[in-house]
Amino acid sequence: MQTEKPRPMRVLVAGGAGYIGSHTAKRLVEAGHVAVVYDNLSRGHRKPVEMLGLPAVYADLADRTALVHALREHGIEVVMHFAAYAYVGESVAEPLLYYDNNVATTIGVLRAMREAGVHRFVFSGTCATYGNPDHVPIREDAPKRPVSPYGRSKLMVEEILADCLAADPHFSYASLRYFNACGCAMDGSLGEHHEPETHLIPNVIQAIQGVKRELTVFGTDYPTADGTNVRDYIHVDDLADAHIAAMSELEPGRSIVCNLGTGRGFSVREIIAAAERVTGRKVPVVYGARRAGDAIALYADPSRARELFGWEAKYRDPETIIASVWRWRQAHPKGYRE
Repeated sequence: MQTEKPRPMRVLVAGGAGYIGSHTAKRLVEAGHVAVVYDNLSRGHRKPVEMLGLPAVYADLADRTALVHALREHGIEVVMHFAAYAYVGESVAEPLLYYDNNVATTIGVLRAMREAGVHRFVFSGTCATYGNPDHVPIREDAPKRPVSPYGRSKLMVEEILADCLAADPHFSYASLRYFNACGCAMDGSLGEHHEPETHLIPNVIQAIQGVKRELTVFGTDYPTADGTNVRDYIHVDDLADAHIAAMSELEPGRSIVCNLGTGRGFSVREIIAAAERVTGRKVPVVYGARRAGDAIALYADPSRARELFGWEAKYRDPETIIASVWRWRQAHPKGYRE
C-alpha cells in the first residue's frame, strides 16, 4: 500500500496512440510523470498524442534498434505495454497474427528493455485469460481457460513475465487483468475510436446517433437473467489510474498480478437500457447469433488491487460511463477522423 507520493518516473507508453494508452499517457502527465508515446499508428491515432503535446516515437515495436534508441534517448524507467491486438473474433480467424503481435513482439520488447537497462514493466492484461469461469465474481486464482487466441496470447505473456522475473532479480512487473474497458476522458478531451468498433457502449451510441444504422446484439440465449452476456464495465480513466498506482509499487524482484474491475456485471440489455435513459433516445436493435469466443459472464473480484496498491474504481454505474461517451461523441461524431 502506498504511504507517500511516489517519485516522478519516465514512462514509455507502448501503444500510446491507442485508446487506453492515450488516456493513460494523459493521466501520467497529470500525476507528474513524463510520458513518451511509442506507436506505429497501425491501430492508433496521431491526433490524441498531438492534442496532449507528448513526445512521440512513431515506429514499430518489432524495430529493435528504434526501440532501444528510444528507451535510452528518453531515459525511460518503466515500460507500459498497451500495443496488442484485441479483437476476439479476429483472433479466432487469424490466430497467428495474434501470437505474432501479442506474444512474439512482447518478447522483443523485453529483450530491448534488458539491452537498455530498463527493469520495470506494466502489462495490459485481460479477463479473457479466464475464459468461462466456474464462479463469478472472478478471483485471480480462478482457473485460466481462455476460449480465444486473444486470451491465450495474453496468458502466454503472463507466463513469460513470471519466467523473466525468476531469471532476473532486477526485473519487476505488473500484469493487470482488466475487464471491459469503456468510457471517454471525464474532462471530454479524449475518446474511443476503433476501426472497426466492436465495443458495446460506443456501438450503442453510434446507433443512437445514426452513425450506424442499428446495433446488433450477438446472442440472446445465454444462461443469464435476460439471455444476453454479462460484463464488468470499467472506465478508462480508472484503468489509467490503476496502471500508475501499480507502477509506483514496483521494485526489484516484485510482481503484481490482479484484476481491474468494478466488481459488478451488467448485461447487454442493461447497457442498452442505461444508454436510453442517458440520451433520451431509443437504440435501434437487431438480434444475431453468438460470436465465437465470447464468454457468458465475466465480472471481477477487484479486492486484490485495493489491498496491493490502494486502487478501486471511481465510476461504477453505467449511466456515468455512458454519459462520458455521449458527451465526446456529440462533440466528435466521426471520432478522430474529423
